[in-house]
Amino acid sequence: MTERTGRPAAPAGSGIPRPRHDDDPALRGRASADARHAEPAHAADEDSGAGHARVVAPRPADPGAGAHRATPAPHDDTEPLLDDTTDHHRGAGERTGPHVADPAARAAGARPRPSPRAEIPRPLRIASEACARMLVIAAGFALLVFLVIELRVVVVPMAIAVLLSALLAPLVRWLHERRVPRGIATALVMVGGLAALGGLLTAVVSTLVDGTSQVVAEVTDNVGSLQGLADATPFRIDVGVLGDQVLQAVRDNQQTLTSGAVTTAATVGEILAGFALCLFALIFMLHDGRRIWGFVRLLAPRARRSRVDVAARRAFASLVGYVRATVLVAIVDAIGIGLGLWATGVPFVLPLAALVFLGAFVPIIGAVLTGAVAVLVALATEGPVTALIVLGVVLAVQQLESHVLQPVLMGRAVRLHPLAVALGVAVGVVVAGIAGALLAVPLLAVLTAAVRSLVASREVAPRAVDPLRPREANPPPALPG
Repeated sequence: MTERTGRPAAPAGSGIPRPRHDDDPALRGRASADARHAEPAHAADEDSGAGHARVVAPRPADPGAGAHRATPAPHDDTEPLLDDTTDHHRGAGERTGPHVADPAARAAGARPRPSPRAEIPRPLRIASEACARMLVIAAGFALLVFLVIELRVVVVPMAIAVLLSALLAPLVRWLHERRVPRGIATALVMVGGLAALGGLLTAVVSTLVDGTSQVVAEVTDNVGSLQGLADATPFRIDVGVLGDQVLQAVRDNQQTLTSGAVTTAATVGEILAGFALCLFALIFMLHDGRRIWGFVRLLAPRARRSRVDVAARRAFASLVGYVRATVLVAIVDAIGIGLGLWATGVPFVLPLAALVFLGAFVPIIGAVLTGAVAVLVALATEGPVTALIVLGVVLAVQQLESHVLQPVLMGRAVRLHPLAVALGVAVGVVVAGIAGALLAVPLLAVLTAAVRSLVASREVAPRAVDPLRPREANPPPALPG
């Protein structure tokens, strides 16, 4: 191999000196270019006759001599330098904030100061950041709950309107598919629903008014049996004295009860206003629900709008399944307990059955409370034997609901663990009372279906999801592999 000068290259280790760079202009230019792109290990010696740079090989650094030869850079006394132990524990590639030393100071032996972030242990830093984010989330959730409570006069009727629309929308679509105009179908469903509700309330109220005197007479006749039942307990209870104390407490607190009646009147006014708002919102949801949702979904980001649309459709399908299953369970409960009350001769069969029907919309708590009311009425009117029979009927119906109706009817559309249902009802009661207990489980069902759809590995187009079919509440399974 020959170099560009035409002279043969000396083999390595042959002892023949290589030509100097200043002997050949071409080699001299190449050496200058290499020196400019090399690492900082070079030095320039001025040649008195030539005026050009000579490349000098870097000397190996002496580990013990650097501190004696280097002149320390001046520094401020208020910023002490790091010791060797701190520099040893700091990562080689970690940045040190605004106190990074310049190359000259680093070469002179100066050591940079660490940033405050580097001095905090990593586990403590991660824990503090997680706690800060949790506090922000808790504050946002608390603000949301506060706004819902303050606007409950509007929020609760709108939530009930959504529940009723999930129940009645399939009927409207069924009529519309039979070539009935959507407006007329909505009117027919609304009129039919209001007629059924009004007829049920009229029957319940008339039954209560007509049977009040009969119940008072039966309770008076059964005071002796109640006193005997009280004497059988370890507590000394006089039923007659207890009734007189209740009447005297009512007379003593007549003024408080009157002010409470005024508050109740204001509450009734709020209920009527909420009922009107619920009815108004329900009409438009049944008639124009698609256009309303088409406007609401524009609030989602454009890139995620299709996925949000699918999640909302699956959430509403889950709500349809929940409401439909709850109505069927409530009907079975009301019929079963009503037949037991009628067979045992307990009065107020229709009001108690209607109470059981309404209580079934509140999971766990509603069935227990309404069953207890039926047992107490049976105890006060027919005696302890009839009360025990009614208690057995109530327990049998509740067992049928818990082990057969709930898993079969509601488990297909709403996949909620019983513990989640119990905790949701408890939190709803604490936050918003009866309305919270009524709306807690539907809200959990909607959120569960929406989250499952959003985190699914794949999803279909929005048009492929029917929001009125409960089977559409669950996303498709993940692809294998």
